[in-house]
Amino acid sequence: MNTPIRRLAYVVLAMFTALLLASTWIQFVQADDLRERPNNRRTLIDTYSRERGAILVDGDAVARSVATDDDLEWERRYDQATRYAHVTGYWSFIYGAGLGLERARNGVLAGTDDSLFYQRLVDVVTGRPPQGASLELTIDPQVQAAAAEALGDQRGAAVAIDPATGAILAMVSRPAFDPNALSSHQLNAVEQAYEELSQDPSRPLVNRALAGDLYPPGSTFKLVVAAAALESGEFTPDSELEGGLTYTLPGTTTDLPNFGGAACHPEGTPSLARSVQVSCNTSFAWLAGELGADALREQAEEFGFGQTLQVPMTATPSTYPEDPDDAQTALTGIGQHEVRVTPLQVAMISAGIANDGVVMEPYLVDTVRNRDLEVAEQTDPRALSRAVSGATAQELTDMMVSVVEQGSGQLAAVPGVSVAGKTGTAEFGDSGAAHAWFTGFAPADDPQIAVAVVVESATDNWTGETGGRVAAPVAQAMLEAGVSP
Repeated sequence: MNTPIRRLAYVVLAMFTALLLASTWIQFVQADDLRERPNNRRTLIDTYSRERGAILVDGDAVARSVATDDDLEWERRYDQATRYAHVTGYWSFIYGAGLGLERARNGVLAGTDDSLFYQRLVDVVTGRPPQGASLELTIDPQVQAAAAEALGDQRGAAVAIDPATGAILAMVSRPAFDPNALSSHQLNAVEQAYEELSQDPSRPLVNRALAGDLYPPGSTFKLVVAAAALESGEFTPDSELEGGLTYTLPGTTTDLPNFGGAACHPEGTPSLARSVQVSCNTSFAWLAGELGADALREQAEEFGFGQTLQVPMTATPSTYPEDPDDAQTALTGIGQHEVRVTPLQVAMISAGIANDGVVMEPYLVDTVRNRDLEVAEQTDPRALSRAVSGATAQELTDMMVSVVEQGSGQLAAVPGVSVAGKTGTAEFGDSGAAHAWFTGFAPADDPQIAVAVVVESATDNWTGETGGRVAAPVAQAMLEAGVSP
């Protein structure tokens, strides 16, 4: 064989080898990823030939598939649509699995997940049409309803957790949307509905409970600062803090006032317990400086900051700033500067305190059942971290009880039940706007439910939407619905 022919043969061999490797990579290595892509229309058409699994809350379907007489054999329907919109998400022929559990557990609902392999095998052998598995959620329908109704048209979010297990009892984000408008087989109407939702400046497709633009936590973060102080061994609930009318931020001439310009103590030395009760800005700014940014960051991380959680939807990690200067560290003591959180994270702080200092990993799906109602998956509660000692948790609980009984959280009180809580009013931007927060749990002596509520500022300028006035009543409704009689 002469040299030119031999070289041509090598080139052809190399091309065939590359083709073989590429096809093998696509068909075997990338197959699952390509099949699960939301815009894979062939997969979507195939999926519409099988009944998609239901999403159940206390035995009732909040998402189900109904048979049709058109080319797409099944259509997704959502009962109590706006109440559960950000929990369920939507299933659309055009846009695929969008948001919520429809996206996070698409394989299970579609019946293609590896955990359902034997069911698919049985279906093939018996000739039964394939069918997806159902999801049984941890949501308490009474708490979910209370949260949705109490939030009403206010923009914000509410989350409730079982402190002992991490089970999510409620998850509401406002404004909401109607998933039925996106699951319809009237494709022109679906496109129009999606266009309107995606261009809406209030961003109804964002689950504010888990993601989106994170919030400054305001004074709810004082629970983390108080926890760090107690855990340091250098402070007790009775320790006196510096807390005058104002506190000059280190290295600046800027004075930080207390809310309303009030004094926290006649002599300017409130105790740690008193500082939590009256939410003293000056004492917590001073305390943050005494503890230092590293200690505050480490304590925040013990409560879950910095972790990407799958519930199974992905929760955006909450953050504490990496390298704040002294003035900025003081501001983090009152939940300002660059401290950013999700409502889920704030609920986890209260839940960890309620659970004797142990933060449980939050989860939304209790059980996955196949078409024969056999359990394919069961979620076992898992501890995420020990945030504080049991003794510290009890001291924090006592402080939080005083907030509701005598402090700024009195509108969260539930008749006949001891409630622990903390309010927050978190400034953001440069216009003076502020978000309203409340977090807490009940009963304080036997916790069954922990909550976090944020109500976004309704205007560019703050007009009095404090956590105690706006967010606490929403939390009160949720706590009352979640406490067993």
